[in-house]
Amino acid sequence: MNWHPGDRQAVARYATRSPVMAHRGLISTSQPLASAAGLAVFQEGGNAIDAAVTAAATLSVVEPTMTGVGGDLFALLHNGRSNTTHALNASGRSPHGASLDALRDALGPSLAIPERGPLSVSIPGAVDGWDILLARHGTISLSRALQPAIHYARFGFAVSEVVSHQWRSVEPLLSQDEETASLLLPNGRAPLAGDTFCNPALALTLERIATDGSRAFYKGAVAEQIADCFAQRNGWLNYDDLAAHHSDWVEPLTTTFFGRDVLELPPNTQGLTAIEILNLISGYDLERLGHNSAGYLHLLIESIRIAFADRTAHLADSDSVPQKLIQKLSSPDYAKLRRRDIDPKHAAENYRACQSTSPTPASSTGGTGDTVYLAAADEHGNVISLIQSLFGAFGSGVVSKNTGIVFQNRASLFSSDPSHPNKLEPHKRPFHTLIPAMTFEKGLPTLSFGVMGGDMQAQGHAQVLVNLFVFGMNLQDAGDAARARWTGNAVACERGVSSTAQSGLTSQGHRLSAEQGGFGGFQGVLIDQRRGVLVGGSDGRKDGISVGW
Repeated sequence: MNWHPGDRQAVARYATRSPVMAHRGLISTSQPLASAAGLAVFQEGGNAIDAAVTAAATLSVVEPTMTGVGGDLFALLHNGRSNTTHALNASGRSPHGASLDALRDALGPSLAIPERGPLSVSIPGAVDGWDILLARHGTISLSRALQPAIHYARFGFAVSEVVSHQWRSVEPLLSQDEETASLLLPNGRAPLAGDTFCNPALALTLERIATDGSRAFYKGAVAEQIADCFAQRNGWLNYDDLAAHHSDWVEPLTTTFFGRDVLELPPNTQGLTAIEILNLISGYDLERLGHNSAGYLHLLIESIRIAFADRTAHLADSDSVPQKLIQKLSSPDYAKLRRRDIDPKHAAENYRACQSTSPTPASSTGGTGDTVYLAAADEHGNVISLIQSLFGAFGSGVVSKNTGIVFQNRASLFSSDPSHPNKLEPHKRPFHTLIPAMTFEKGLPTLSFGVMGGDMQAQGHAQVLVNLFVFGMNLQDAGDAARARWTGNAVACERGVSSTAQSGLTSQGHRLSAEQGGFGGFQGVLIDQRRGVLVGGSDGRKDGISVGW
């Protein structure tokens, strides 16, 4: 199907607003204040990377449930001047003192990695990611990029509705630690929508980073304060761990999906899982089956289940996943082979993972996750897809009061199985749910997009691309259309999925879940290369907007 923005296909409208269109620059984020900060950078002459880093830093203040300077970052970008594409892994590793033996010494023989608390914390990588992106591909200083974030941390921002709801949902976690509660539960409770929240300690931290760069965070006064925070809590993270951190430029994974090249990040992320789902469903006549029909959703869910079986068995730090295995799992030939396992009329009882030298799969990791995603593009051909997260709502729940930093809980995604490639070890990246993505046609970027939300991310990528490239939806409709989600033992369907389709899934042997959350949040920027127009979409499930000029 040849499709470009502006076509009107014979499909239902799902969005309550139109896509945003502009010529010179466009940014889509999950918070209007962040989108506005990015737009201001465009209007001052900055490029898409400048706008994206500025917005990401702003999100670290105005959407603190989801992201922060204590989290991780991944990015895909296309540099319009050099016509080159780059992928950045700015996720942190485990502390050098982290190991299964150390976990046993701390918690006893159960070897259950804590979901929250100081032992769930891996080294934050976001600040280094901001610095590197600007140094390599930006035009403004890190100091300029941090100014909106500093302003909102010092003078406060009005808490939005979705963020307020997320904040209230974790009040019990935040109240367990005195320092955490004193910062994040002002007046003894989570802020209500419209309340003003300030974090002056974080403003000072951001000012130090603005003045001295990322070295202030990893090797300076901020690093010393962080190390002291964890020493007081008997955590593993220390000054040497922070000083040893570095981000890595990596080669993206690629597949072809309905005539477009799709780029995802390699392990330790689940980009491989998204590639596998796309390869599996591309072998079916989805247009004939119809959008969100029982037939389409059945094939989608069965493809997801196969890809998730492989994810659970094999994904880990890139150093722990053989390159030959990555090539195999991402290949169309492997998808063709695994497609034979899918009964087009009935759900399978179970799907086994690809066999290799890996051990028996560990239990599924992931969860709903808490994340921000943003996309930006400019008139000069620069395009960026950026994702940043604390993982759980307010991450580990650990706060360094003197710095105002909330720390992620990504180390909770390590496996406690000593034979698994994702086992907890020193100075190792955990399996990661975060995946930014892009599509290309004829060597040029045509779409920067992502779907935040833990396990939903790879599933959401597939559904958004099918909506766009098979069912001909515009960008806003493609993100707003009702989604389905494999929960690990059932299928959850949003209310927009018809009762007929849900009954059809049940008759095919699927167990349905009544869950109505966890379907993620989409942002995207489409680049209409033929007409020189940028098109933005922002998920109605979130507070955010697309803006351009």
